[in-house]
Amino acid sequence: MKKDNLKVAGKVLRSRLIVGTGKYKSFSETAKAVKASGADMVTVAVRRVNILDKKKPILTDYLNPKKIIFLPNTAGCFNSEEALRTLRLAREMGGWKLVKLEVLGDKKTLYPNMIETIKSTKILAKEGFKVMVYCTDDPLLAKKLEDSGASAIMPLASPIGSGLGLQNKVNISLIIKQSKVPVIVDAGIGTASDATIAMELGCDGVLINSAIANAKKPILMAKAFKDAVVSGRNSYLAGRGSYLSGRIKKNFIGSPSSPIKGII
Repeated sequence: MKKDNLKVAGKVLRSRLIVGTGKYKSFSETAKAVKASGADMVTVAVRRVNILDKKKPILTDYLNPKKIIFLPNTAGCFNSEEALRTLRLAREMGGWKLVKLEVLGDKKTLYPNMIETIKSTKILAKEGFKVMVYCTDDPLLAKKLEDSGASAIMPLASPIGSGLGLQNKVNISLIIKQSKVPVIVDAGIGTASDATIAMELGCDGVLINSAIANAKKPILMAKAFKDAVVSGRNSYLAGRGSYLSGRIKKNFIGSPSSPIKGII
């Protein structure tokens, strides 16, 4: 089969699974989970990176940024000013221009503040950043983000860390149909089957953190997500262009697997 790579802002990823690096018990566990996931890209919360205490280990001791793509993000930012400062710092620290923008609007639901998000996207794009943007599942606002210069649209499946899975397949499908940049479901995925559903809808990828890091066996869960994303993508490709990917048409009556005509 022809290679089916994910292309984002000039980067070519063999895996359509992106994983976060937070919430693990240790950096060692993080590294093992990332390896099991097969991911080519990991997100890193810039505001939570240890740059002061030289005695404590850092993520790059366990994950080599020359072998895996680091995607700095603005986790924990609640306005445009914080997000812009954080990503400018990331650029100064490591030369990163491919970044993930996340501007939260509410500490309870962790839903994105779309007014601040669109504002930040426009500024970052003008400054030469390639911005992958966490957003709501509103198709109109997703289009505004693309028009503002977003390199990838990252609608939530459900609130961050909730594990509720995809709550609005219709809106996600509408975003996919209208977008000319990659659509990567971000936040709220609970288990491997959720990732498969997202990929069957036609998403270009999924980003997972809590569902792997908080699993009883994170390494095994990472492997499960790796397989789930591949299966969902293959299911989509098997019938691309038909309703909800390649699945057979739903019917309320039975249909035999073998023909009835001509039986003995």
